[in-house]
Amino acid sequence: MFYDAYQAQQDFLAPFRGAADLARTALSDTHAGPAANYWLRCAAAAAEIFARAQMIHERPAYNIAPVRVGGRLTEVTEEVALAMPFGNLLHFRKDGVSQPRVLLAAPMAGHFATLLRGTVQALVADHDVYITDWKSARDVPLSEGRFGTDEYVDHLIAFFDHIGEGVHAIGVCQPCPSILAAAALMAEDDHPACPRSLTLMAGPVDTRINPTRVNVLANEHPLEWFEANLITSVPRRYPGAFRHVYPGFLQLSAFLTMNIARHVRAHIDLFGHILKGEMDKADANRRFYDEYFSVADLAAEFYLETVQKVFQEHHLPRGIATYRNRKINPSAIRKTSLLTVEGERDDICGLGQTMAAQDLCNSIKPFRKKHYVQPGVGHYGVFSGTRWQRQIYPMVRNTILAAE
Repeated sequence: MFYDAYQAQQDFLAPFRGAADLARTALSDTHAGPAANYWLRCAAAAAEIFARAQMIHERPAYNIAPVRVGGRLTEVTEEVALAMPFGNLLHFRKDGVSQPRVLLAAPMAGHFATLLRGTVQALVADHDVYITDWKSARDVPLSEGRFGTDEYVDHLIAFFDHIGEGVHAIGVCQPCPSILAAAALMAEDDHPACPRSLTLMAGPVDTRINPTRVNVLANEHPLEWFEANLITSVPRRYPGAFRHVYPGFLQLSAFLTMNIARHVRAHIDLFGHILKGEMDKADANRRFYDEYFSVADLAAEFYLETVQKVFQEHHLPRGIATYRNRKINPSAIRKTSLLTVEGERDDICGLGQTMAAQDLCNSIKPFRKKHYVQPGVGHYGVFSGTRWQRQIYPMVRNTILAAE
C-alpha cells in the first residue's frame, strides 16, 4: 500500500520538478544574461535543488574511462557475460589484453552496482573485471520465482563457474558473508572455479563484534516487525508487479535519517557552489547524489533472511549457516588467499566484523592471510576515493598477483 502512496506522490510532483528543471536551464547561464543577476542565480540554484530532490529507479551508466595497459590507451567495453533472473554478470572487456580475472561482488542493499564505479575504474587497468550487476526486484517478473539468500549464492556460484578456473573474488560490504559461503561450498566440492584469492572489504561477517547503529536497529524488533512494516508489493505498472519487496526508497530514507545533517549540509553546499560558479565542486556533488539517489528494490525473501541470518542470529560465525540444507563450512577453504580490509571510522560495518573471516577460515595457511585497517576512512572510503586508490588498491592488487 505505501509503495502505491509513494508512487502517487512521485507522479504528483513530476510536473513541478519538470518545471523547475526548465527554470534551472533558463537561468543557468553563468557568463551573461539573467544569471549575472544575483537573485536570478539564487532562483536557478533553488530550482536545481528542487528538481534533483528525487529518487531514481534505473541503473545509472558505469561510464568506465579508457585505461592505459602496456603503454597504450585501451577502451573498456561493457557486455553481459551471463544473464540471470535477478542479476547479470557484467564484463568490462578489453580486447587483446590478458590479465587476472576478477569477480567484483557488489552490494545488493538498496543501490545499484554502479556505486562501485570508482572501484571498477581502479581495478580495470590491471585486471579483467566482472561485476555482479544486480537488478531491482521491481523489474523482475513474479514468474521468475523467489529470491532469498540461497538463490543469491546460486547466482554467485553460477558467475564463478562462467568465468572459470583461475578467478579471483572481491566482496564489498553486504555480499561478504555470501561470497565467503560460496567459496566454502566450492572448495568443499573441489570446484575448478573456486576463487584463487578472496578479498573481503567492509562486510558484516560477524555483526556481534563492535556493533554499529545499523546493527542495533536490526535487533530492536523481531523479524515479524520488519515484515509487517517494511515489506510491500510492487505496483502493477512495473514488470515485477505484486512481488513483495523492501523498497529501495525506504532503505535510502533510513540511511538519510541516520546522517540527515550531513546530507542537508551537502545540499546547502551545492546551492552555494552553483551560486558562486564553482562548477567543479558542484559537479562532484551532483555525481555523488546522482548515484546515491539511484535506488533498487530488494526481494522480500532476501532482505528478511539477511536480517535474520546475518544481523539477528549470526549464522555464519556461529557455525550454523546452511545452503539448501547443507552446512556451510569456511574451514573447507584451504588454497584460497584471504585479504580482509576495514575502515577505522566505518559507522556501518564496525571494526572487527570483517576480520572475523580470518578466524572462520582457519584452514588457510598464515602466509596466505592478511588483515588491514585503513586509518581515517569511513565505510565508503574503503572502496572508493583517494585512499582506496593509493593505499588499499595496491594491497588488493598484490594479493591477486601473489595468488596467480
